[in-house]
Amino acid sequence: MDSEKSKKIIRELITSLGENPDREGLKDTPRRVVEAYKKLTEGYEKDPKELMTVFDSEQYDEMVVVKNIEFYSLCEHHMLPFFGTVSVGYLPNKKILGFSKIPRLVDIFARRLQNQERLTKQIADSLDELLNPKGVGVIVSASHLCARMRGVEKESVEMVTSSLTGHFKKDPKTRDEFLRLVGSQ
Repeated sequence: MDSEKSKKIIRELITSLGENPDREGLKDTPRRVVEAYKKLTEGYEKDPKELMTVFDSEQYDEMVVVKNIEFYSLCEHHMLPFFGTVSVGYLPNKKILGFSKIPRLVDIFARRLQNQERLTKQIADSLDELLNPKGVGVIVSASHLCARMRGVEKESVEMVTSSLTGHFKKDPKTRDEFLRLVGSQ
């Protein structure tokens, strides 16, 4: 991110809103906004392959589930926040991940300009690629401020998306077990 260029753009936005960017409350706003967006979009600078610690030759072959992973993202259409939880499950195929890696993987993709459907699929596809598991399940439940503050202006509306691969998609028993474990059924 070009910080100086971005600060000028934010200053121009403040002016175009009819505000004085030099008044005390707004003087430092361009810098603060740029710092905030650097943090909110840091996922562009991270590669999931470099983050993942994969343990090979494990004999564990039962479902692994990490649920209620909080995330915050920015809607690519309005650049307003959407936030919620992600639940992830996979069936190992001789490889498992370190526990903290799944929440970090969620953050890599959430900290980009996103839509929820793509976020859900990116998490599933990345786990498929990194682990080559027997299947992956991802469920994302989120509130979108673009729907709450503008547009339909509905306070408690949520969107739920899923991405299922392998046994999670083909085998109803596996899918049902996953949904039970994450509390979606």
